[in-house]
Amino acid sequence: MTTTVVVILAAAWVGFSAFSLLTRKAFVTDSLVAYGVPESWWPWLGAAKALGAVGLLTGLAVPAVGAAAAVGLFLYFAGAMITAARAGAYGHIVFPLLYLVPAVAAGFLVAGS
Repeated sequence: MTTTVVVILAAAWVGFSAFSLLTRKAFVTDSLVAYGVPESWWPWLGAAKALGAVGLLTGLAVPAVGAAAAVGLFLYFAGAMITAARAGAYGHIVFPLLYLVPAVAAGFLVAGS
């Protein structure tokens, strides 16, 4: 039961992040512009997050898929942290962690089930 709740919440959280990017919400895109991320990348980045969220949910039925999605989301959000650091936005590094930690926790839970 705990695994299901954590996975659903993590997937919803990452899905919210994907939706926010794909619909170009200013609180996401303003940072991307400041970091120098090309606008042509935004749909791909949003799609990667959305697929990661779906992968976490799929992990409830196929644990290997959930674990793979968690690895992919870890790499994605670690890259976001590096991008923020390279842009000198050290205060923003915490924001990708807010997504990375639940996604990885969900991945560990589905991998262990």
